[in-house]
Amino acid sequence: MSYLAVNWLAVILATVASYAFGAAWYVGLSRQWMAALYRTKEQLGVGYTPFIWSAVVELVMAYFLALLTPLMVGDITAASGLIVAAHLWFGFVLTSMIMNHRYEGMKWSLTVIDSLHLLGVLLIQGVVIGLFG
Repeated sequence: MSYLAVNWLAVILATVASYAFGAAWYVGLSRQWMAALYRTKEQLGVGYTPFIWSAVVELVMAYFLALLTPLMVGDITAASGLIVAAHLWFGFVLTSMIMNHRYEGMKWSLTVIDSLHLLGVLLIQGVVIGLFG
């Protein structure tokens, strides 16, 4: 299998869908997220670049999910996309966030908010990629 042998339409649609989910997630949890960061919006002052980085890294995530799903389970379906997404989240995303947030002295609520966001991102991407094969 070639490293470029993914359905790029599925990858792009998965990126758009997961980005939209993230926007809704953080709009809905903005107060709780800012409290967990120990900062105000003014103190954060990051501008628009995190939105660009989010789109780029979610594209990378969708690409690798599309690449790894058939390698891990043999086919690309909505169910296999969900299975691989959940395993990748639990094995790498959640564990990395717990480790990093504990060293950074962040609240557990930040770990919960951010890690569940990324679970949603990966599950949405897994379903979209699975539906488009």
